[in-house]
Amino acid sequence: DWQKWNFHSSGTANTLGGDGSLSLSEPGDETPDTFVFDPEHPAQTVGGNNCCSPHIVAWGPYDQRGVEMRADVLCYTSNPLESDIEVTGPIKVVLYAATDGSDTDWTAKLVDVSDTGYAQNLCDGIIRARYRDSFTEPSLLEANKVYRYEIDLAVTGNVFKKGHRIRVEVSSSNFPRFDRNHNTGNDLGTDTEMRTAHQTVQHSGEYPSHIVLPVIPA
Repeated sequence: DWQKWNFHSSGTANTLGGDGSLSLSEPGDETPDTFVFDPEHPAQTVGGNNCCSPHIVAWGPYDQRGVEMRADVLCYTSNPLESDIEVTGPIKVVLYAATDGSDTDWTAKLVDVSDTGYAQNLCDGIIRARYRDSFTEPSLLEANKVYRYEIDLAVTGNVFKKGHRIRVEVSSSNFPRFDRNHNTGNDLGTDTEMRTAHQTVQHSGEYPSHIVLPVIPA
């Protein structure tokens, strides 16, 4: 059962203490969320599906509440679940977003929040905006135009227990798991310039940002 869990807020989903929520209800006329992404101060990787350098970046599940206190991390969290929900299979976030830069990154993370507040990462992913349509024919962005992005979070198998909450984090960095985007649109790998980007995430009837979860029937 592919379920679409929609993002909601009144425009302040920043940090885990913000007003971001996640539900099966369709979004209405809602104020978009905004944050500032500074590639010189990226959101730090805390666990996850990392490779090869555990002395640099820890592997596996960790409490995400530290990184979720950053103003450049949007958190969309469901109400406590009324029953267990098994999610097994590929995970995808559909994001409608804009930036004032000519290129940027969008990251997403699926998190299981226990009744104590412990926020355990399950899977995550990233899309570099210039590759939104093609990995072989990149195209830069028009400033402040809303684009549709699909962020592949790979796969997971998890039972969200009764009383737990489902959370989706959205940001523009997860470093050093993923290389930082300098937001300049310059050639990758040789760019020495960095610029701050002002980011907007939409969640409305016209631009319904959401996560697609493969829910296994009980």
